[in-house]
Amino acid sequence: MKGILGKKLGMTQVFTPEGIVIPVTVIEAGSNVVLQKKDVENDGYEAIQIGYSEKKEKRATKAEVGHAKKANTTPKRYVREIRGIDLAGYEVGQEVKVDVFAEGEFVDVTGVSKGKGFQGNIKRWGQSRGPMSHGSRYHRRPGSMGSIQANRVPKGKRLPGHMGHETVTVQRLEIIRVDAERNVLLVKGAIPGPKNSFVTVKETVK
Repeated sequence: MKGILGKKLGMTQVFTPEGIVIPVTVIEAGSNVVLQKKDVENDGYEAIQIGYSEKKEKRATKAEVGHAKKANTTPKRYVREIRGIDLAGYEVGQEVKVDVFAEGEFVDVTGVSKGKGFQGNIKRWGQSRGPMSHGSRYHRRPGSMGSIQANRVPKGKRLPGHMGHETVTVQRLEIIRVDAERNVLLVKGAIPGPKNSFVTVKETVK
């Protein structure tokens, strides 16, 4: 297992030698720093903790500053762990760059989806509306709840509420291009989150 942290810059397209258009998402995965190595003896599992995107020290806590100094680096805005990794290949303070991946490999990308705010049933769950004529008194409402015992709404009932802003993983996306000079990955297809949001790119589990 291998992985890297980055920032979603947006989408574009590339052409194959045959002239086929491939839509790709541009992920800026600059210098990632290994902040900590976790092993079975001390932590109960094996993983590396990596950080991406520098944070000003005045905006970081003392714990964050001290943790980063152990790796001879600055505090990071985006910190994540990657499990199932070979600890022998990493050292605290080591930089991880985009060249850990190669063109043609498949990855899983995790990010936070766009927040939609408070939405109704039709937008949130894809339910159908009622007739829009004036005689109908039912348009975009949730509809009847049926006979709910003791005025209790069952858990999981599809009702209006907060939509989006959830952790989403899109699996098995192909890496079309690796630009080591610009620290950029071009991944086929769309990934969750708005522009300039942080994402985690890992080797696919499938």
